[in-house]
Amino acid sequence: MIERLKNIGPGAIIAASFTGPGTVTTASVTGASFDYVLLWAVLVATLGTIVLQEMAVRVGIVTNEGLGEAMEGQFDNPISHWGMALLVVGAIGIGAASYQAGDLIGGAGGLTSLTGISEGYWGPLMGLTIAIVLFVGRYKLVERVLVGMVALMAFSFLGAAVLAGPSIASIATGFIPTGIPEGGLYLVTGIMGTQIVGYNLFLHASSANERWGGSGNLRDARTDTILSIGVGGLIMVAIMITAAAAFPTGTEISGVGEMADQIEPLVGSYAQTLFGIGLFAAGLSSGMTAPLGASYAICGIMNWEQDLKAPKFRAIWMSIVGFGLFATTVGFEPVSAIIFAQVANGLLLPILAIFLLYVLNDRDLLDEYVNSATQNVLGGLVALFVIWLGLNTVIDVVGSL
Repeated sequence: MIERLKNIGPGAIIAASFTGPGTVTTASVTGASFDYVLLWAVLVATLGTIVLQEMAVRVGIVTNEGLGEAMEGQFDNPISHWGMALLVVGAIGIGAASYQAGDLIGGAGGLTSLTGISEGYWGPLMGLTIAIVLFVGRYKLVERVLVGMVALMAFSFLGAAVLAGPSIASIATGFIPTGIPEGGLYLVTGIMGTQIVGYNLFLHASSANERWGGSGNLRDARTDTILSIGVGGLIMVAIMITAAAAFPTGTEISGVGEMADQIEPLVGSYAQTLFGIGLFAAGLSSGMTAPLGASYAICGIMNWEQDLKAPKFRAIWMSIVGFGLFATTVGFEPVSAIIFAQVANGLLLPILAIFLLYVLNDRDLLDEYVNSATQNVLGGLVALFVIWLGLNTVIDVVGSL
């Protein structure tokens, strides 16, 4: 088991990716609004994420290609190929750029709560740090930084949850589905949407191929996927528990950046410090994986070289990090871009889920590593859920307009 733990890497990158400031905000708002009632939604989302990510990993390792190349190979018709390419660029490229500013601001909020220094200084500094790490172009360095961030988040948020003094009985009850409380559907959708992310499927397939490559390492890759994503789900649970224990039911959270300051008078300075550290780690890790995932996705679907030092690969992540730096520095909020990305992602996720199921039943491509009957049932359930999630996202956005 110890040897397997040493192989933790690509899965931790995915956990680092979906555990960003958006996840911290969603979990905090859910816990403060409904106490422990929706903990079961995190469990369902985590299991669904494991199912999809394991399938993406299998494609990457067995075929020695990324998910983008696998998709590109399936769309022989130029119209369908370019249509899919535009959807990937729209949903993933523009989406990653739009949310990059939020990642930097969220992480900077954690540092501000610890130091009192303005977010206006910390945000650009975090963006430059991310750019330096990615520009070095060493996959191992990126992987180690992100594994470290996941460990830091786990320690910080679990520590904050313990110090908040939660009710063990209420936690246990929260994992039993009892329906969705009035006004809670959008939060359930948010919980699912923060974990199941389109570019993570591309990122995981490519990083697993980079780390292992070859079906002989599939067992290690699965262990990494289950453990790492499980830890990511546990972190989200810890954040929700902290908010549920610290705030009276129905409390409105003013903002993720102020969350650490808000809990200090209720649960003490140690919990506030731990929450601030965790928020910083969430912003830094998500701010690093978003441009990385977008680069793998776009380069894959365009059949460009997928190497951290490749010019086109660098140009993509530099554009995304640069946009985040610009937005953070001048206080620009790319609302229109975020709305567009949400709609595009709502359309892309169901396509990706269905495509994964299709590819994972292609014996010519995967031979003995095709889905079993059980995996097809689980994958089908997750695909139906993702379709529901995508439709809800599009409906919510259209409704808000």
